[in-house]
Amino acid sequence: MTGRADAARPAAVVVGGGLAGITAALRLAEAGHKVTLAEGRPRLGGLAFSFQRGELTVDNGQHVYLRCCTAYRGLLERLGATRLVHLQDRLDIPVLSVTGPGTAPVRTLGRLRRTGLPVPLHLAGSLARYPHLSAADRARVVRGALALRSLDLADPALDRISFGEWLRRNGQNAATRAALWDLVGVATLNGRADQVSMALAGMVFKTGLLSEPGASDIGISAVPLGTIHHDRALAELERAGVRVLLRARAAELKPAAPQHAVRLESGELLTADTVVLAGAQDSAAALLPPNAVPGQERLAGFGTAPILNVHVVYDREVLRRPFFAALGSPVQWVFDRTAHSGLAATPLGRAHPGAQYLALSQSAAQDEIDLPVAELRGRYLPELGRLLPAAARAEVLDFFVTRERTATFDPAPGNAALRPSARTDVPGLLLAGSWTATGWPATMEGAVRSGHAAADAALAAAGTRVPVDRGDGRWPR
Repeated sequence: MTGRADAARPAAVVVGGGLAGITAALRLAEAGHKVTLAEGRPRLGGLAFSFQRGELTVDNGQHVYLRCCTAYRGLLERLGATRLVHLQDRLDIPVLSVTGPGTAPVRTLGRLRRTGLPVPLHLAGSLARYPHLSAADRARVVRGALALRSLDLADPALDRISFGEWLRRNGQNAATRAALWDLVGVATLNGRADQVSMALAGMVFKTGLLSEPGASDIGISAVPLGTIHHDRALAELERAGVRVLLRARAAELKPAAPQHAVRLESGELLTADTVVLAGAQDSAAALLPPNAVPGQERLAGFGTAPILNVHVVYDREVLRRPFFAALGSPVQWVFDRTAHSGLAATPLGRAHPGAQYLALSQSAAQDEIDLPVAELRGRYLPELGRLLPAAARAEVLDFFVTRERTATFDPAPGNAALRPSARTDVPGLLLAGSWTATGWPATMEGAVRSGHAAADAALAAAGTRVPVDRGDGRWPR
């Protein structure tokens, strides 16, 4: 009886085990599909993963989310991982500036914090006390925020200009860009203001800072990313009945009726009524049959942007806060990863009680992504010493870098038109990934939303009722 029941169930193959693929596979399995997920790497999680460096557990990069990221928060709930993350009660970003020579730098600490007041008053008090801007520049920021509130994010003209151009049109200068707009924008968009589409920037700032008072509260994983995106995800996928194949790279897609076929590099052939290509944009494009999406030839010109991560282990505590953003320095954002990595239990940690592990997240790193480790060490260790007095006196126990050369799609103006929707012109073939047309930048939120979009399209095509997303961060039912 079981074999007959399985034969009657629609079959689906999801190619790619990142957050988009995990989401699509879970949703389809919950709707009664017989799902196989094929991932070429030995683990799930896509570009938000962990690995071992000796006994140290390392995240490939620092990934954060905001309270407004309801889809990612819903995935955390579905994976039973809400207790494995920390979400701020209220937005609080320490911003440390450093000026002057390395021998006698001047350090100034400011904070971007919100209150419980309605938007936009929730940030007014913090902005009034923000030491990195003059009174005149704070007034400029208010002018820019009011202009952002009036934007129609559905206006296609926004994608034809850069964020930098829009900022100049609306009275912003170099000081406001450095101390606020690029401080937030580079980290969320992976590009500086003149490099990114106003459509994406408008979405980030209007949704994150100007929609609800708590929308921009920051969430950070309290455990290695692999604990959530691989361990918990794998357990939930298998519990849902999904067949998960790791180290199973797709080599070819053969669209046909009544079923498509995906050939793996191992030679195994997977057949399915529905195929979701949920990998990176280049791997998905390589598998697409001709004329699958409008303007498909343009996908080759849809570039990528890199992120560099610098990892430093000191012999003592040099930072007393979970993270901070830097001004007046090549350093962008610094995070304390000591507890998450299990440093204290490693031989290095046991030999140096009180040792601390910091991770630097360097977005839009086109000029640095291929620099030798020695050159990066010579650049960033002195800068950390300028920012943190204790770091200048501490011994460096370990220094290494991780490089994501294709971390995100290129956020340049005009690229919104290149982002395909979940549906293709081939029945039963769908796309998912943060690079697809979610309206969001290349974030964990965008990836999860794309997985939902692909699953919704597949279920609608199969005549299955599509659950309603209530928009409250819970998994759709």
